[in-house]
This record gives sequence, structure tokens and C-alpha cells, in this order.
Amino acid sequence: MYGKKVWIFPDAELPPEGVNSIPGHESVIITNVCDRDAEVTVTLIYTDKEPECFTVTVSAKRVRCLRSNNAQDFCGHTAVEGEQYAIMLESNVPVVAQYGRAEPRAVAFYTTPGYCE
Repeated sequence: MYGKKVWIFPDAELPPEGVNSIPGHESVIITNVCDRDAEVTVTLIYTDKEPECFTVTVSAKRVRCLRSNNAQDFCGHTAVEGEQYAIMLESNVPVVAQYGRAEPRAVAFYTTPGYCE
């Protein structure tokens, strides 16, 4: 089976507005190729406050995008612009996860697979 049950993205930060008022954007994309739903606990780890946790479901054979500035995606939580934090995903089934950030200050977009076990 493809994927891992634990993923960590150590460099998360919602970028501020950039060139030509382009908003910053970041997200975690979770792909579940299993035959059963993935229950994924998301832990947000901060430099100066206690971690926050919530759980999302990624349906079987589906993909789900969690945008950090969308409270609906982040179960009522939203990232604070410019705040450094890390994201840990713990799933009951193997999933594949990727972090993406649109960095409008440099007019760039990048993704990273993160650390997994």
C-alpha cells in the first residue's frame, strides 16, 4: 500500500500579501488510496504556545486539500499570517501528504513532501 501513517511538515507559515495585492496561500494536500476512509489527526505545533489538534476525514480513494487560512478546512483553526509553526499528521491508514505554499513576496510557489514514518 502506498503512503505512511505519520507526516511532519516543520516549516509552515502563512505568507502575507505580496506583489500586486496577491494573497499568501498555504495548504496540506492529503491523498488516500486505501479502500477505507482515513481519519487524520492534525496537530499544529507552535514556537510559543501549546499545540492545537483536530481531526479530518479523507474519504477512501480521494484527495483532500486543507488550506490553513480557511477555518472550514482547519476545523475552526486558522493560521496567523507570518506565524512560524509545524504540522503533524497522524492517520489510521497510510496516506500520502504534501505541503504547498504560494509565496507572493517573491512571486513563487513550492511544495514539499515532508518527513514521514
